[in-house]
Amino acid sequence: MIPILDWQRFGSDPAAFAADLGAACRGPGFFLLTGHGVPDALCARVFAQADAFFALPTADKARVSIRTNPHNRGWGAEGDESLDDATGQVDRKETYNIGLELAPDDPGVLAGEAFRGVNPWPALDAFRPTMLAYFDAMLDLGTGLMRAVARDLGLGPDHFDGAFRASMSTLRLLRYPPAAGKPGEVGAGAHSDYGALTLLLTDGEPGLQIRPRGGDWIDAPHLPGAYVVNIGDALMRWTNDIYVSTPHRVRAPARPRRSVAFFLEAHPDTSLAALPGTGTPRYPAIRAADYLRSRLDATYVPKELP
Repeated sequence: MIPILDWQRFGSDPAAFAADLGAACRGPGFFLLTGHGVPDALCARVFAQADAFFALPTADKARVSIRTNPHNRGWGAEGDESLDDATGQVDRKETYNIGLELAPDDPGVLAGEAFRGVNPWPALDAFRPTMLAYFDAMLDLGTGLMRAVARDLGLGPDHFDGAFRASMSTLRLLRYPPAAGKPGEVGAGAHSDYGALTLLLTDGEPGLQIRPRGGDWIDAPHLPGAYVVNIGDALMRWTNDIYVSTPHRVRAPARPRRSVAFFLEAHPDTSLAALPGTGTPRYPAIRAADYLRSRLDATYVPKELP
Protein backbone atom coordinates (compact mmCIF):
# COMPACT_ATOMS: atom_id res chain seq x y z
CA MET A 1 0.00 0.00 0.00
CA ILE A 2 2.98 2.30 0.48
CA PRO A 3 4.76 2.82 -2.87
CA ILE A 4 8.52 3.05 -3.33
CA LEU A 5 9.75 5.95 -5.46
CA ASP A 6 13.29 6.40 -6.76
CA TRP A 7 14.32 10.07 -6.64
CA GLN A 8 16.90 9.48 -9.41
CA ARG A 9 14.00 8.89 -11.76
CA PHE A 10 12.94 12.52 -11.51
CA GLY A 11 16.13 13.42 -13.36
CA SER A 12 15.68 10.84 -16.12
CA ASP A 13 11.88 10.77 -16.47
CA PRO A 14 10.37 13.70 -14.53
CA ALA A 15 6.85 13.24 -15.90
CA ALA A 16 6.65 9.61 -14.81
CA PHE A 17 8.11 10.33 -11.37
CA ALA A 18 5.72 13.24 -10.81
CA ALA A 19 2.77 11.07 -11.83
CA ASP A 20 3.78 8.35 -9.37
CA LEU A 21 4.34 10.92 -6.63
CA GLY A 22 0.93 12.44 -7.35
CA ALA A 23 -0.74 9.04 -7.09
CA ALA A 24 0.93 8.45 -3.71
CA CYS A 25 -0.08 11.90 -2.48
CA ARG A 26 -3.70 11.40 -3.55
CA GLY A 27 -3.85 7.86 -2.18
CA PRO A 28 -2.04 6.67 0.94
CA GLY A 29 -0.39 10.04 1.56
CA PHE A 30 2.89 8.19 2.25
CA PHE A 31 5.72 6.81 0.12
CA LEU A 32 9.23 5.48 0.56
CA LEU A 33 11.96 7.44 -1.20
CA THR A 34 15.15 5.78 -2.41
CA GLY A 35 17.96 7.20 -4.55
CA HIS A 36 17.93 10.45 -2.58
CA GLY A 37 21.71 10.89 -2.48
CA VAL A 38 21.98 11.79 1.21
CA PRO A 39 25.23 10.11 2.34
CA ASP A 40 24.93 7.15 4.69
CA ALA A 41 27.87 8.54 6.67
CA LEU A 42 26.04 11.81 7.33
CA CYS A 43 22.93 9.94 8.50
CA ALA A 44 25.09 7.83 10.83
CA ARG A 45 26.68 10.96 12.31
CA VAL A 46 23.25 12.48 12.91
CA PHE A 47 22.13 9.42 14.87
CA ALA A 48 25.41 9.37 16.82
CA GLN A 49 25.11 13.02 17.78
CA ALA A 50 21.45 12.58 18.68
CA ASP A 51 22.42 9.71 20.99
CA ALA A 52 25.09 11.89 22.59
CA PHE A 53 22.59 14.67 23.21
CA PHE A 54 19.85 12.50 24.69
CA ALA A 55 22.45 10.88 26.98
CA LEU A 56 23.24 14.25 28.60
CA PRO A 57 22.04 14.92 32.16
CA THR A 58 18.53 16.30 32.33
CA ALA A 59 19.81 19.58 33.77
CA ASP A 60 21.99 20.13 30.69
CA LYS A 61 19.14 19.41 28.30
CA ALA A 62 16.79 21.67 30.26
CA ARG A 63 19.07 24.62 29.48
CA VAL A 64 17.89 24.39 25.86
CA SER A 65 14.24 23.56 26.61
CA ILE A 66 11.63 24.16 23.92
CA ARG A 67 9.33 25.26 26.75
CA THR A 68 11.29 28.50 27.09
CA ASN A 69 11.74 29.06 23.34
CA PRO A 70 8.96 30.84 21.42
CA HIS A 71 10.35 29.74 18.03
CA ASN A 72 9.80 25.95 18.22
CA ARG A 73 13.47 25.14 18.91
CA GLY A 74 15.22 23.11 21.56
CA TRP A 75 14.67 20.07 23.77
CA GLY A 76 11.31 18.53 24.50
CA ALA A 77 11.11 16.24 27.52
CA GLU A 78 8.92 13.17 27.88
CA GLY A 79 5.40 14.41 28.46
CA ASP A 80 5.85 17.83 26.84
CA GLU A 81 3.68 16.91 23.86
CA SER A 82 0.23 15.47 23.31
CA LEU A 83 -0.39 14.87 19.62
CA ASP A 84 -3.69 13.03 19.88
CA ASP A 85 -6.30 15.73 20.48
CA ALA A 86 -9.15 13.20 20.70
CA THR A 87 -7.76 11.14 23.60
CA GLY A 88 -5.36 13.59 25.20
CA GLN A 89 -2.74 10.83 25.45
CA VAL A 90 0.64 12.23 26.42
CA ASP A 91 3.56 11.21 24.21
CA ARG A 92 6.46 9.27 25.73
CA LYS A 93 9.36 10.62 23.72
CA GLU A 94 12.22 13.10 23.88
CA THR A 95 12.78 15.53 21.04
CA TYR A 96 15.17 18.22 19.89
CA ASN A 97 14.15 20.80 17.27
CA ILE A 98 16.49 22.76 15.02
CA GLY A 99 15.34 25.52 12.70
CA LEU A 100 16.93 27.70 10.06
CA GLU A 101 20.30 28.86 11.40
CA LEU A 102 20.12 32.61 11.99
CA ALA A 103 22.60 35.01 13.53
CA PRO A 104 21.66 37.00 16.67
CA ASP A 105 21.74 40.21 14.61
CA ASP A 106 19.47 38.86 11.85
CA PRO A 107 16.73 41.48 11.23
CA GLY A 108 13.97 38.92 11.79
CA VAL A 109 15.53 37.81 15.07
CA LEU A 110 15.94 41.38 16.29
CA ALA A 111 12.35 42.17 15.35
CA GLY A 112 11.04 39.13 17.22
CA GLU A 113 9.30 37.77 14.15
CA ALA A 114 7.45 34.46 14.38
CA PHE A 115 9.74 31.42 14.04
CA ARG A 116 12.74 33.69 13.58
CA GLY A 117 14.95 32.75 16.50
CA VAL A 118 18.48 31.60 17.22
CA ASN A 119 19.03 27.87 17.56
CA PRO A 120 20.00 26.88 21.13
CA TRP A 121 22.94 24.48 20.88
CA PRO A 122 24.10 21.96 23.48
CA ALA A 123 27.76 21.82 24.53
CA LEU A 124 28.70 19.02 22.13
CA ASP A 125 31.47 19.95 19.69
CA ALA A 126 30.28 18.00 16.65
CA PHE A 127 26.55 18.46 17.21
CA ARG A 128 26.01 21.82 15.51
CA PRO A 129 28.01 21.23 12.28
CA THR A 130 26.50 17.77 11.85
CA MET A 131 22.93 18.98 12.26
CA LEU A 132 23.39 22.01 10.02
CA ALA A 133 24.86 19.84 7.25
CA TYR A 134 21.91 17.47 7.54
CA PHE A 135 19.39 20.34 7.68
CA ASP A 136 20.78 21.71 4.40
CA ALA A 137 20.66 18.28 2.75
CA MET A 138 17.05 17.79 3.81
CA LEU A 139 16.01 21.25 2.68
CA ASP A 140 17.51 20.61 -0.76
CA LEU A 141 15.73 17.26 -1.02
CA GLY A 142 12.42 18.61 0.24
CA THR A 143 12.37 21.60 -2.08
CA GLY A 144 13.32 19.28 -4.94
CA LEU A 145 10.31 17.12 -4.17
CA MET A 146 8.13 20.22 -4.25
CA ARG A 147 9.23 20.72 -7.86
CA ALA A 148 7.81 17.28 -8.58
CA VAL A 149 4.63 18.30 -6.74
CA ALA A 150 4.38 21.39 -8.94
CA ARG A 151 4.73 19.28 -12.08
CA ASP A 152 2.06 16.85 -10.91
CA LEU A 153 -0.36 19.72 -10.23
CA GLY A 154 0.25 21.32 -13.63
CA LEU A 155 2.12 24.30 -12.20
CA GLY A 156 5.41 25.81 -13.31
CA PRO A 157 8.46 23.87 -12.05
CA ASP A 158 9.57 26.80 -9.89
CA HIS A 159 6.10 27.57 -8.50
CA PHE A 160 7.05 26.76 -4.90
CA ASP A 161 10.66 27.97 -4.94
CA GLY A 162 9.95 31.32 -3.32
CA ALA A 163 7.68 29.80 -0.68
CA PHE A 164 10.50 27.76 0.84
CA ARG A 165 13.25 30.38 0.94
CA ALA A 166 14.11 31.25 4.56
CA SER A 167 11.46 28.75 5.59
CA MET A 168 10.16 27.60 8.97
CA SER A 169 11.38 24.06 8.27
CA THR A 170 12.32 22.03 11.34
CA LEU A 171 14.79 19.22 11.86
CA ARG A 172 13.61 17.06 14.76
CA LEU A 173 15.56 14.37 16.61
CA LEU A 174 13.41 11.83 18.45
CA ARG A 175 14.07 9.16 21.05
CA TYR A 176 11.33 6.83 22.27
CA PRO A 177 12.10 4.88 25.48
CA PRO A 178 11.07 1.22 25.78
CA ALA A 179 7.47 0.59 26.78
CA ALA A 180 6.99 0.59 30.54
CA GLY A 181 3.80 -1.48 30.40
CA LYS A 182 1.53 1.23 31.77
CA PRO A 183 -2.09 1.70 30.60
CA GLY A 184 -2.52 4.44 28.02
CA GLU A 185 1.14 4.43 27.08
CA VAL A 186 2.00 5.71 23.60
CA GLY A 187 5.19 6.82 21.87
CA ALA A 188 3.40 9.45 19.79
CA GLY A 189 -0.37 9.78 19.64
CA ALA A 190 -2.39 9.61 16.45
CA HIS A 191 -1.95 12.78 14.43
CA SER A 192 -1.30 14.25 11.02
CA ASP A 193 1.73 16.44 10.43
CA TYR A 194 1.42 20.20 10.18
CA GLY A 195 3.57 21.27 7.25
CA ALA A 196 4.10 20.53 3.57
CA LEU A 197 6.20 17.35 3.54
CA THR A 198 7.81 15.20 6.23
CA LEU A 199 10.96 13.22 5.48
CA LEU A 200 11.59 10.61 8.16
CA LEU A 201 14.73 8.54 8.74
CA THR A 202 14.37 5.67 11.22
CA ASP A 203 16.74 3.23 12.90
CA GLY A 204 14.64 0.23 11.83
CA GLU A 205 13.00 -0.34 15.22
CA PRO A 206 9.26 -0.96 14.60
CA GLY A 207 6.67 1.45 15.95
CA LEU A 208 5.41 3.75 13.19
CA GLN A 209 1.86 2.97 12.14
CA ILE A 210 -0.28 4.52 9.41
CA ARG A 211 -4.07 4.67 9.04
CA PRO A 212 -5.03 5.10 5.37
CA ARG A 213 -8.32 6.85 4.83
CA GLY A 214 -11.14 4.35 5.28
CA GLY A 215 -8.77 1.68 6.57
CA ASP A 216 -7.30 0.37 9.80
CA TRP A 217 -3.86 0.90 11.30
CA ILE A 218 -0.98 -0.78 9.46
CA ASP A 219 2.71 -0.98 10.32
CA ALA A 220 4.84 1.30 8.17
CA PRO A 221 7.35 -0.65 6.10
CA HIS A 222 11.06 -0.19 6.73
CA LEU A 223 13.49 -0.13 3.81
CA PRO A 224 17.11 0.45 4.90
CA GLY A 225 18.41 3.77 3.60
CA ALA A 226 15.01 4.96 2.38
CA TYR A 227 13.07 7.94 3.69
CA VAL A 228 9.46 7.64 4.78
CA VAL A 229 7.80 10.68 3.18
CA ASN A 230 4.31 11.89 3.98
CA ILE A 231 2.02 14.78 3.18
CA GLY A 232 1.33 17.37 5.89
CA ASP A 233 -1.86 19.30 6.58
CA ALA A 234 -0.51 22.54 5.11
CA LEU A 235 0.02 20.89 1.72
CA MET A 236 -3.36 19.17 1.91
CA ARG A 237 -4.93 22.57 2.56
CA TRP A 238 -2.80 24.21 -0.15
CA THR A 239 -3.92 21.62 -2.73
CA ASN A 240 -7.54 22.07 -1.67
CA ASP A 241 -7.71 18.46 -0.43
CA ILE A 242 -6.38 16.96 -3.66
CA TYR A 243 -3.48 15.54 -1.66
CA VAL A 244 -4.15 13.54 1.51
CA SER A 245 -2.56 14.09 4.90
CA THR A 246 -2.76 10.67 6.55
CA PRO A 247 -3.02 9.99 10.30
CA HIS A 248 -0.12 8.09 11.86
CA ARG A 249 1.18 7.25 15.31
CA VAL A 250 4.10 5.61 17.08
CA ARG A 251 3.30 2.82 19.50
CA ALA A 252 5.51 2.45 22.56
CA PRO A 253 8.44 0.33 21.30
CA ALA A 254 9.87 -2.82 22.85
CA ARG A 255 13.38 -1.34 22.68
CA PRO A 256 14.63 2.24 22.49
CA ARG A 257 13.64 3.72 19.13
CA ARG A 258 15.29 6.62 17.33
CA SER A 259 14.20 8.61 14.34
CA VAL A 260 15.06 11.87 12.60
CA ALA A 261 12.25 13.88 11.03
CA PHE A 262 12.53 16.86 8.72
CA PHE A 263 9.36 18.94 8.48
CA LEU A 264 9.37 21.03 5.31
CA GLU A 265 7.54 24.26 6.13
CA ALA A 266 6.98 27.37 4.05
CA HIS A 267 8.23 30.90 4.69
CA PRO A 268 6.23 32.49 7.55
CA ASP A 269 4.51 34.97 5.24
CA THR A 270 3.43 32.41 2.64
CA SER A 271 -0.32 32.39 2.06
CA LEU A 272 -1.80 28.91 2.30
CA ALA A 273 -4.51 29.58 -0.26
CA ALA A 274 -5.94 27.06 -2.73
CA LEU A 275 -3.48 26.60 -5.60
CA PRO A 276 -4.45 27.49 -9.17
CA GLY A 277 -6.47 24.77 -10.84
CA THR A 278 -7.58 23.06 -7.60
CA GLY A 279 -11.20 24.21 -7.70
CA THR A 280 -13.37 26.26 -5.37
CA PRO A 281 -11.43 26.90 -2.14
CA ARG A 282 -12.51 24.74 0.78
CA TYR A 283 -10.53 26.76 3.33
CA PRO A 284 -9.90 30.46 3.87
CA ALA A 285 -6.39 31.62 3.10
CA ILE A 286 -4.12 31.73 6.14
CA ARG A 287 -0.57 32.88 6.71
CA ALA A 288 1.77 29.89 7.12
CA ALA A 289 3.17 31.15 10.44
CA ASP A 290 -0.31 31.62 11.88
CA TYR A 291 -1.35 28.14 10.83
CA LEU A 292 1.75 26.53 12.33
CA ARG A 293 1.37 28.45 15.58
CA SER A 294 -2.23 27.31 15.96
CA ARG A 295 -1.18 23.67 15.61
CA LEU A 296 1.79 23.94 17.98
CA ASP A 297 -0.23 25.69 20.67
CA ALA A 298 -2.64 22.75 20.73
CA THR A 299 0.22 20.23 20.88
CA TYR A 300 1.97 21.75 23.89
CA VAL A 301 -1.01 22.04 26.22
CA PRO A 302 0.36 20.68 29.54
CA LYS A 303 -0.85 17.21 30.49
CA GLU A 304 0.43 14.41 32.71
CA LEU A 305 2.12 11.18 31.69
CA PRO A 306 0.14 7.99 32.43
